Amino acid sequence: MAPTQVREQVDRTADVDLTTTYMGLTLPSPVVASAGPLSQSVASMQALEEAGVGAVVMYSLFEEQVRHEQEQGVRVLEANTNSFAEALSYFPTESGGSNGEIAQYLDLLTKGADALSIPLIASLNGAHTGGWTKMAQRLQDAGATGIELNTYFLPGDFSLTGSEVEQRHLEILQSVKDVVDIPVALKLSPYFSNFGEFAIRLDAAGADALVLFNRFLQPDIDINRQEVVSGFELSHPEEGRLPRTWIAALRDNVSTSLAATSGVDGYVDVVKAILSGADVVMTTSALVRRGAGYATDLLSGLRRYLARGELSLDQARGLLAVPKTASLAEYERSGYVSALEKAKRRYGV
Repeated sequence: MAPTQVREQVDRTADVDLTTTYMGLTLPSPVVASAGPLSQSVASMQALEEAGVGAVVMYSLFEEQVRHEQEQGVRVLEANTNSFAEALSYFPTESGGSNGEIAQYLDLLTKGADALSIPLIASLNGAHTGGWTKMAQRLQDAGATGIELNTYFLPGDFSLTGSEVEQRHLEILQSVKDVVDIPVALKLSPYFSNFGEFAIRLDAAGADALVLFNRFLQPDIDINRQEVVSGFELSHPEEGRLPRTWIAALRDNVSTSLAATSGVDGYVDVVKAILSGADVVMTTSALVRRGAGYATDLLSGLRRYLARGELSLDQARGLLAVPKTASLAEYERSGYVSALEKAKRRYGV
């Protein structure tokens, strides 16, 4: 390619506007740093912003941590019920005081919100209804631009029906929406009997975004020690197929924002998610593997793709989503049959 042609291509790439909207928030780019270890300090969050991410989702504050604080507060108050009434300035302090995990989270959230010019989204992780959801108000007061509810719930009670599991998610969403004015996203697993119908109900219930999907952390077995081994592995690109499939199906059937997460490793994965209909593309694994600066590479690749195809971001988004006029069941079924036919031709004897 001649130098002049290279310069023209670079110039077209530089002109690509990646500004996007996610759950009512304006983001400078569609790549978002999802909840993970890179949000544990203001400096690392600033590095993500400098690399071009459109927003940062902080690491999760867990329901169990909130419940522990609440229970601890009750114990402290009960232990001091016989204190002298004359000590009007006295108020019992909790074990751990300002060094507690929740206090640290809120302090980091406040400092991060002050330091960043991009949205900082707090993450609240839980699986049960209850007073812990009121923590969302404290997250809002600390400066969160939005809240991501990570509803990681594996029904261990086999008597629970599918509708009861879904209702719990709806109640958690509603309890948080009742106490905050900022947008609320719901991060979900794909394991529902009819995920599409459930997604439409969550949209109607006021979810400002659906984050697809939460990774189901499956334990393994050590056959030598004969014990269950828990652990965590970074995601791989093939894991992105499931969220893209559902985003493509939902794109024209819900009004809420859609975020793709899991399996985002390179710029190609970002492009695929956008073409399927994602408003934003979230990643942690790629940034943990290669550093916060890798977000710049993801965005550069996206810009090159859009410039090469002479597409705007809005024109590319949903370009390969399931057509609204198509029968989703027949559409997916035809893809399934086609895939098996290809497999027979390729691997058949």
